[in-house]
Amino acid sequence: MATDVKPIHTAADHRAALKQVERLWGSKSGTPDGDRLDVLATLIDAYEAQHEPIDKPDPIEAIRFRMEQQGLTRKDLEPMLGTRMRVSEVLNGKRALSIAMIRRLHAGLGIAAEVLIRAPRPRTPTASARRPG
Repeated sequence: MATDVKPIHTAADHRAALKQVERLWGSKSGTPDGDRLDVLATLIDAYEAQHEPIDKPDPIEAIRFRMEQQGLTRKDLEPMLGTRMRVSEVLNGKRALSIAMIRRLHAGLGIAAEVLIRAPRPRTPTASARRPG
């Protein structure tokens, strides 16, 4: 008979729970093993959310990702951000998003407002920008 399901308090508990999940993977729902798998998955999710939270994406990275997903160009962002120059400034991290821009990006691209409101991560210069000359 399988051991009792216990709370996950430590990294060792987490590893043990992951091993059990691996063994139980594919168990049918509604069976004792399937129920055990569901309970372990819930415990693992709770532990990981507390100990290994996923950081929300950078707002500029989120905009670029959505542009790529939807096949959009910089010109497509002009109704949401303003002029061609303003789009360039925003995408290059030289201009912060205003509340109005955040609202339009949220409505137009479906990016969560809490992602857009975050301060962008500092940008590191590209190799060509670091080269003297």
